[in-house]
Amino acid sequence: MFEGKTAVVTGAARGIGQAIAVDLATKGADIVICDLEKEWLEETRQAVKKSGRKVVCKELDVTSHDGAQSVFQEIAAECDAIDVLVNNAGITRDGLLMRMSETDWDAVLAVNLKGTFNCTKAVTRAMMKQRSGAIVNIASIIGITGNAGQANYGASKAGVIAFTKSVAKELASRNIRVNAVAPGFITSKMTDALSEDVRNNMLGAIPLKRFGNPEDVASTVSFLASDMAAYITGEVINISGGMVM
Repeated sequence: MFEGKTAVVTGAARGIGQAIAVDLATKGADIVICDLEKEWLEETRQAVKKSGRKVVCKELDVTSHDGAQSVFQEIAAECDAIDVLVNNAGITRDGLLMRMSETDWDAVLAVNLKGTFNCTKAVTRAMMKQRSGAIVNIASIIGITGNAGQANYGASKAGVIAFTKSVAKELASRNIRVNAVAPGFITSKMTDALSEDVRNNMLGAIPLKRFGNPEDVASTVSFLASDMAAYITGEVINISGGMVM
């Protein structure tokens, strides 16, 4: 699917980002994995190497506009092209609005929304020049439904969805597609630590009666980034087991 192509994945050190990088590599892409601390990427680097694809690690603070510009200039110089960008870097700082600090609000918006803007803007010139490219943004069902205690996270992911649709309209004439996925409850250390009662209550809201896993997200991202989705842009695909329809 991706033979001869290069994909950049942000927030690739663990979880969904790691699964996306590995899935793209197994389907033929060379991978550039980015995270805030380069040392965090070693596990992902080893996993990608097993696929036999080229892998490059980059230290990237997605909240820095100039930093993103610099890193993507390096990537463009080192690779023949940047064919795929996956904006996965994200954080949470949960809390009820009346207790939420300005710092927690700003941190979540800076990584989740501004980070998506910074990296997309940084790659746009190269993709426009080559007149091709696919960008996939990782949103969340919380950006669609909202959730008590996650006003900052919900706002950031709703922003990612609106950003996706707007940029898709701007870049379509240059054959650059921009889509998003909105994961629901995905297995992680957080869900593993939940009590049985809490897990059962959460599962009760999911028609498929299971949590998703990072690979469920990764396979959908790879589809949207591939030529199989050549006529899809500006879309948001929920990966929620039917929780949001």
